[in-house]
Amino acid sequence: MHKEFERTLVTAALPYANGPLHIGHIAGCYLPADIYVRFLRLKGEDVVFICGSDEHGVPITLQAKKEGVSPRQIVDRYHELMKQTFRDFGIHFDIYSRTTHPGHYQTASEFFKVLNDKGIFQIIETEQYYDEEACQFLADRYIAGECPKCGNPDAYGDQCEKCGTSLSPMELKNPRSLLSGKPPVLRKTKNWYLPLNLFQKDIEQYINTRKNWKPNVMGQCKSWLEMGDGLQPRAMTRDLEWGVPVPLEEAKGKVLYVWFDAPIGYISATKELMPERWKTYWQDKKTRLIHFIGKDNIVFHCIIFPAMLMAHGNFILPDNVPANEFLNLEGQKISTSRRWAVWVHEYLEDFPGMQDSLRYALCTNMPETKDNDFTWKEFQLRHNSELVAILGNFVHRTLVLTHKFFNGQVPNPSSFIKEDLHALSECKAAIREMAGCIEEFHFRDAIQKMMQVARIGNKYLADMEPWKLGDTQEERKKAILYTSVQITAMLSVVCEPFLPFTSEKLKNMLACHHLGWNNLEHDHLIPPGHKFGKPEILFRKIEDLEVENQIKKLNEVKNKSTTSEPEEKPVNEISYDDFSRLRLIVATIEQAEKVAGADKLLRLTLNDGKEKRTVVSGIALHYTPEEIIGKQVLLLANLAPKKLRGIESKGMILMAENSDGKLIFVAPETKTQNGAPVK
Repeated sequence: MHKEFERTLVTAALPYANGPLHIGHIAGCYLPADIYVRFLRLKGEDVVFICGSDEHGVPITLQAKKEGVSPRQIVDRYHELMKQTFRDFGIHFDIYSRTTHPGHYQTASEFFKVLNDKGIFQIIETEQYYDEEACQFLADRYIAGECPKCGNPDAYGDQCEKCGTSLSPMELKNPRSLLSGKPPVLRKTKNWYLPLNLFQKDIEQYINTRKNWKPNVMGQCKSWLEMGDGLQPRAMTRDLEWGVPVPLEEAKGKVLYVWFDAPIGYISATKELMPERWKTYWQDKKTRLIHFIGKDNIVFHCIIFPAMLMAHGNFILPDNVPANEFLNLEGQKISTSRRWAVWVHEYLEDFPGMQDSLRYALCTNMPETKDNDFTWKEFQLRHNSELVAILGNFVHRTLVLTHKFFNGQVPNPSSFIKEDLHALSECKAAIREMAGCIEEFHFRDAIQKMMQVARIGNKYLADMEPWKLGDTQEERKKAILYTSVQITAMLSVVCEPFLPFTSEKLKNMLACHHLGWNNLEHDHLIPPGHKFGKPEILFRKIEDLEVENQIKKLNEVKNKSTTSEPEEKPVNEISYDDFSRLRLIVATIEQAEKVAGADKLLRLTLNDGKEKRTVVSGIALHYTPEEIIGKQVLLLANLAPKKLRGIESKGMILMAENSDGKLIFVAPETKTQNGAPVK
């Protein structure tokens, strides 16, 4: 902890609740934030970790329109999926809230009213793009067109995602509405603007005092501050239906700009977590505020949000904003629209119990100052050659040999030689360097220092060869294995920020859950005579076939996206008699629940007009249980029963798949009697 601070508040960027999490999200900000928080907690520091779903903004409404559902259905579904994915992957927030929480609406509204009452906002009438067919003003993300900088034909009205340039809708060439696809027209509208230009000097002074910010962050901030005429007023309200309503009578029908509303989500989540103490973490200058984000959010967290906090006057400013660059996948930019991604919840299904393998691969390749690339072959190589062959090998040999020679008890050596003491000293030096790297947000270097401890132990044990020592060299054998056990105990502590599941396994095997960072100061972490449990393999080897299957999955996505017309599979014709053997009926979903251990499956209870029947359906990634109860569906009722995850499924519901891979219910237009036949 820096001397001037007593506590740390860490936030991780609020992810849009319009899709699942992929490895780019994790490597961008959530994994580094989790590593940092775990490290501070290991040291016994006061730290609070805040995150939640960003549930407003145009990406939500666009997704809802695409799927033909309400924005609320979209955010409910993906909020739960992301929350569960974070938990399963070992990203442990103190709270994972959401910006549709009533407390957030209140906090954001109160924040806006403070600025309005102080006369901060400028009410400006401007011409804004309007979609005549959709009868709606178009927010920045509802407009696409050609980027004036790089020529990308699909740049948004606020940013080109290809070259990263911040834009305004008026700068786009050949603009088109993303609602109707038609060219928009200009109409006058009135909005409330934050005069960033009036805060230019204060922001410059603030930025210039941030001496330890990453160069990529500082560079983008200075570029914004120095471009053209400097900072310009920015609208903090929008003509939209979905969002936090502007709390003014004269602004009826408008909502808060998502980049005004979303960062206030950090504040409202903290209030939700600790209603009596939240001000200590937001208004006390003894608190250090750190935002972990991706590079596309730098301007909002380093300029716009600090300007909002300055305008309010009661809040501390971010001490550091360690933003990462982007992670690519197999040489291409990760794209959710093209489905070119490794989805974390799918990884957890394909590699059960191997969270730390992906955490390790992402940390060793973290895009800290430049874009980096994830490949499945590199993932396999890192896992097998480092986690298995170095860390896992050292720990397993140490514990197996201690069991073999000393019945699983830490031996009590009478003396040590210089090699023993040198190994312990080298490990402690690497740990000190690791700590320094984490404190400076150099996580790639830090995890290499952690692995260096395992390398030192592995080399020491291989050089000492205790398995070759005879009965007359019992004291030497004791010293070697005592030293190796101490290094293993060090690893159980220092790997916790990076590999929390491995740390837990190690502490279970050592029967030493009490070990913490402060123990690393001592020469002897585990005393002689301590008995530990049965050794287990820390990491299994990843086979070629497993990686080939993942690459095959990606290639199928690539082939599908590059084919202009989907190739129709040949269909064998059936007779009318064949069709008539299918018993298709209308049924109503009366109950729905997730199937334990299966992210894709829901257990449905259907009323088919005669009885209640159980059907297991693979729609959990598309719908939450709550949003489908009461829906009528078409049921293939005479399908032979089949057991799925131990549940007997009696039938199949029919779904359509749209061009984005989204499953859509096929149902009667009007309420129909359960059991009604489909002909």
